[in-house]
This record gives sequence, C-alpha cells and structure tokens, in this order.
Amino acid sequence: MTETTDALRERVRTHYANAAAAAASGGTADCCRADCGCGDTVTAGEGFGAALYSLDEQGWVPDAARLASLGCGNPTAVAELREGETVLDLGSGGGIDVLLSARRVGPSGFAYGVDMIDEMLELARRNAAEAGVSNVEFLKGTIEALPLPDDSVDVIISNCVINLSVDKPAVFAEMARVLKPGGRIGISDIVADDDLTPDERAARGSYVGCIAGALSFSEYRGGLAAVGFTDVELQPTHTVADGMHSTIIRATRPR
Repeated sequence: MTETTDALRERVRTHYANAAAAAASGGTADCCRADCGCGDTVTAGEGFGAALYSLDEQGWVPDAARLASLGCGNPTAVAELREGETVLDLGSGGGIDVLLSARRVGPSGFAYGVDMIDEMLELARRNAAEAGVSNVEFLKGTIEALPLPDDSVDVIISNCVINLSVDKPAVFAEMARVLKPGGRIGISDIVADDDLTPDERAARGSYVGCIAGALSFSEYRGGLAAVGFTDVELQPTHTVADGMHSTIIRATRPR
C-alpha cells in the first residue's frame, strides 16, 4: 500500500526528530545508519555526515551541530558564498550549514535556516547561541512553502533534504520565488541514474534514509528548468548506493 503524502511527511518528521534528540544527547545521528531502514545495499554512514566537512569546520561548530550533520555533502564549500550575502538553508537541521554560511558571509551578511521539525529548530538555536553567532535566524516551515518574502535571498543551499520532500516541484518553485534576480543555488542532494525506476530506487534504501525519494538526473534538470532556472549543472561526487549518487547541483535565477 502506497503511503499518503501526510503519512510520509510525518514519518520523515518523526525520524529526524529522533535524530535531533540523539545529537542533543551526544549521540551520532547519521542519515543512513543501519537502523534507518536504508537496506543492505547502503553501508551505514558511508558518504553521509560530518566526515564530509574539513577538520577546521568541524572544530569551529558546537559538537551537537557536528553530530546532527545528516547530509550527503558540504554545500557551503560549493556555493561560493561572499561577504555580505543573504543565504537560506533548506532543511537546516542542527544548523551546521547555517553557522558555516554565517561565518563565510561575515557580519554584514545573514543566514536563514528553515526546518519543519521543532526538535531540530531548538537544537539549531542552541548551537548558534553556543557558537556565539548572531547573524542567523532559524524559521519553522516547510521547504514547499518557505516563510520568506519574494526576492529576499542571494543564495540557497541545502544538504540532502530535497530528496525527502513530498512535493519537489513546489520546492523548486519556492526556490525561484525567494531568490533575488541573479541569485543562485548551490546544494547537495542524492540523485539517481536516469535508468532507475522509482521502484528500483526504493529497493536501494528507504525514503527517510535519503534514497527512495531521490529524483533522477533528468528529472532534477527538468524540474529546475521548469521554474526558470538557467545554467543548471549536476556534478556527482560519490556513490552512496548502486546507481545513486551524492551530487552537487548549481543553477541561477535569471536577472
């Protein structure tokens, strides 16, 4: 039986609320741990988590932010953030990418994080306070309906979250809406080979484990182009399951 949209979103919420609790108590909360239901084809923790950040970055953020790092990449390293820019992180989790973004854009810049999970927002705000970072704000909301006005951010980042959305066309439309003309995206996500069917993707890992909900390369390109993005580039970085790749996605909203 196919899960309803609401049921699937609630399963994602519950799973990552538990991950936040684990990180807050000093435990590791990898996206694809063996107990996430990812399946035997995915090595526990391989290609995910804090190991994808430099030692300097890991040492700069609070331990709980590092432990709550659930992504498949390091978007702050590929987004080419500049002094004074406004950055938005979709699905900000424990806040590691927001804190690192705030560091890169400096005091004249600002970094927002949006997450739908209360436990993650509480953890992220605590991490920001511990790090002494003030040019950040964590907002409750979904990435399908962002709580920000039109044309309000320069850069959007995200780390292995869009694959968890139950309405990816809405996410792409919202990204285009909140970006300023000339704004850009620099995100990490799991992307499937074009020849894999949805059932084959599901056989390689669970939805909450960042695998089953992944778009294919052609679907990703088409979804971004459909809402007006140009200069769309998808660059695989490492394989996380057979035919499934952690990928850097870049694109621009035309001026």
